[in-house]
Amino acid sequence: MSRCFKALPLALALAALSIVTASCGSSSNVPAQVRFVNAIQDTAQYGTALDISVAGTKEFTDVPFPGFQPSSGYTKIVSGGSALQGVQTGTTIPVFIADISLTASAQYTLVATGFATNNDVVLISALDNNLPPPTGQENFRVINASPSSGPAAVDIYIVPVGSTTPITPPATISNVAYRSASTYASVAYNPNFVQGFNYTMFVTATGTTSPILFSQTLSAGSSSAGSIRTLVLTDQQNINQLNPSALVLNDLN
Repeated sequence: MSRCFKALPLALALAALSIVTASCGSSSNVPAQVRFVNAIQDTAQYGTALDISVAGTKEFTDVPFPGFQPSSGYTKIVSGGSALQGVQTGTTIPVFIADISLTASAQYTLVATGFATNNDVVLISALDNNLPPPTGQENFRVINASPSSGPAAVDIYIVPVGSTTPITPPATISNVAYRSASTYASVAYNPNFVQGFNYTMFVTATGTTSPILFSQTLSAGSSSAGSIRTLVLTDQQNINQLNPSALVLNDLN
């Protein structure tokens, strides 16, 4: 009898250990949330679009330049360290491969940029923050994915649409270099819309307001809720020159 009573606690301990181990294993399998942006301006040399695999599993299909997937929200992808590979859509012909490290449950914008023809593709991994901005504010963030021969870094001015006041420092978002993502900047909500837009974005070289590299109208927010926008700067297709418009991702409407 004494042997049975001694064995029982050991069996219970082993059972408890197995439960803890299973629990730890399942937490390591919690996915990250990802969206992918194709900002490789010479993608057309590789079948015009990309299929993207992570850890050997295809996650995004037929992503054109400039474009992104999913069209809204995120795709759940295995967390931790793994390899991300881009291939010509519908083939196994490689265009680039990059190592990534993703935190479980975190949200990311992954931007592939550079030049496929020169084997010079880089992957920007930007951690997203989609917490609603304070009442009366809109949040904007810029990812500079333009390897053009333009300025080394850019300033971004976001002003009410139709404003007659010239842009003046300080910039809304300043000194965003190629391959980097800015922090989030808050802008006071502008309730006045002109043809569906309530802001104008001006892009200049860092430290100057002239010349304006390009401008673009934006829409964000409403009277009842704030919004968040990620603005991705790219080159023009097959031209080493800053695109005259940014790719706009609606993070939060």
